[in-house]
Amino acid sequence: MINKKVNNVQDALQGIENGMTIMLGGFGLCGIPENSIAELVKKATKDLTCISNNAGVDDFGLGLLLQKRQVKKMISSYVGENAEFERQMLSGELEVDLIPQGTLAERCRAAQAGIPAFFTPAGYGTEVAEGKEVREFNGKMHVMEHAFNADFAIVKAWKGDEAGNLVFKGTARNFNPCMAGAAKITIAEVEELLPAGSLDPNEIHIPGILVNRIFQGEKYEKRIEQRTVRAKN
Repeated sequence: MINKKVNNVQDALQGIENGMTIMLGGFGLCGIPENSIAELVKKATKDLTCISNNAGVDDFGLGLLLQKRQVKKMISSYVGENAEFERQMLSGELEVDLIPQGTLAERCRAAQAGIPAFFTPAGYGTEVAEGKEVREFNGKMHVMEHAFNADFAIVKAWKGDEAGNLVFKGTARNFNPCMAGAAKITIAEVEELLPAGSLDPNEIHIPGILVNRIFQGEKYEKRIEQRTVRAKN
């Protein structure tokens, strides 16, 4: 039986070096690999290019890497919750590539499937299309987008087994599934790690073939960006 379990986050992140490109799953603060991000901060790995739907908030998620100036470039879709991101971008300290959310997801999925490029109508006629090949399909103009080429993908799942099979829960099933297998090495951190064969095959969202290393995380905060509650009657 193939066993992809590693003992801890330190072993999982072996090989991540300065200047690498890393995919990080999650949507807002939901389903982010909290343990892995904290370890990257601790390791002081720098000059990173981070591919993520968002940039976290000022004091959590990818915002922690931004605080320490460890990120050279952000490739993202939504970044409106992070004031430090805004400051670094406007000051020229941080390179930023803003991408339509669907295009971001598809560039991950294309990399996962081994598809080098694809055409999409999103962004045609805007700055998004500048310098890119465009082509007409069925009377509509499309922009050619390339699949991502990342060194590592770090995803977070609810459950996993030692063979690398993953199950996501709720909204955490966002960018995590399309990033698994979309880089040279995929690391999965999970809340619950089970022996191989423990998961119902019908419930598995990502097969272990797309995962290289898996470990059980701990002490998840699972923060909420903006908590809105109804007043008591």
